[in-house]
Amino acid sequence: MKHFLAWLPVPVEVATPAHVKRYLDHLLEKRLAPKTINEHLLVIRSFYRYLHEEEGRKIDDPSARKMFLRMPKPLPRHVRQSELDLFFNVITKKRDRAIFMLMLRCGLRVEEVARLRLEDIDYHYSQIVVRGGKGGKDRTTYFSSDAGSALAAYLQIRPAIREQNVFLVDKGVCKGTPISVRGIQKRMEYYAKKSGVSISCHRLRHTMATQLLNGGADIVAIQELLGHSQIELTMRYSKLSNLKTRNDYYRVMENLEAEGDDTLAADVPPIRNSFLMGH
Repeated sequence: MKHFLAWLPVPVEVATPAHVKRYLDHLLEKRLAPKTINEHLLVIRSFYRYLHEEEGRKIDDPSARKMFLRMPKPLPRHVRQSELDLFFNVITKKRDRAIFMLMLRCGLRVEEVARLRLEDIDYHYSQIVVRGGKGGKDRTTYFSSDAGSALAAYLQIRPAIREQNVFLVDKGVCKGTPISVRGIQKRMEYYAKKSGVSISCHRLRHTMATQLLNGGADIVAIQELLGHSQIELTMRYSKLSNLKTRNDYYRVMENLEAEGDDTLAADVPPIRNSFLMGH
C-alpha cells in the first residue's frame, strides 16, 4: 500500500480506475510477476473496502475485478526414464518402492496412497479401487506387473496386524500405524536428495499420464484413470506429448500417401522421416 500511495499523483479520495490501471502498467514496467501485481491490486481493494466499511467514508473503489492479470498455467512436468532409473535405484525399502511405484504406474495422489486399504486391492484383476478421491469420487485404476511385484514384496513383510491401511510406519513410537501424507512426502524428499533427481509425488503422477498418452492411450481413458472431473485438466498433457504428436503426424501422412493421389506421388519424391528428424 505504501508503494501505491507514494506513486499516486492525487489524493486517495479522488483516485480513479484510470489511476489504478496506470499503476498496474507501472508495475509491469518494473517486470513484476503477474501474481505479485495481483497481490498489489488485492491490497488496494482491501484498503478502499476498509475506508468504506470501517470508517464510513463515501469513497468509490477505483479498482475492478477485470483489472486482475491472467495467471499463467504451468504445464505439469514429467520425469525422464533416465531420472526414474536413478531415483528407484536408491530405494531399498520395499514399502517405499511400492508406494512410489503405485504413483508412477497407477497415477495415485499422495493422499490416495496414504488412505489405501487392503480390501481395495484386487490382484485377480490387477486393479485398485480408489475410494473418496478428489471431489469425494471413487474410481478404479490398474497396476502393471512391476507395480504389482513391488506391492506384493511389501505385503509379504508387512506386519500381520488388524490395521487395514496398506502402508504403515515401520519404526518409532508410531510403528504399526498408517503412514501419513507428510510421512510419504518426507520419504520422497529423502530419495530425491539421495538420487539427485528433481522429483515429487505429483510429478510421478504426471509422468504416468504422459507415458500413457505417448503410448497411444485415449485421453478420456487417462481422465478416468487420473480421476479428473474435467477433461480440460487431462488435455493439458496433450501439450506435453510431443512424441505422440509426432507419431500421429507420421501415421496419418503415411496413410494419406498410401491412399492418395497417384499423380502427386509420381511427381513428388516421398518425404523420409529420417530426413525430417535430422533437420
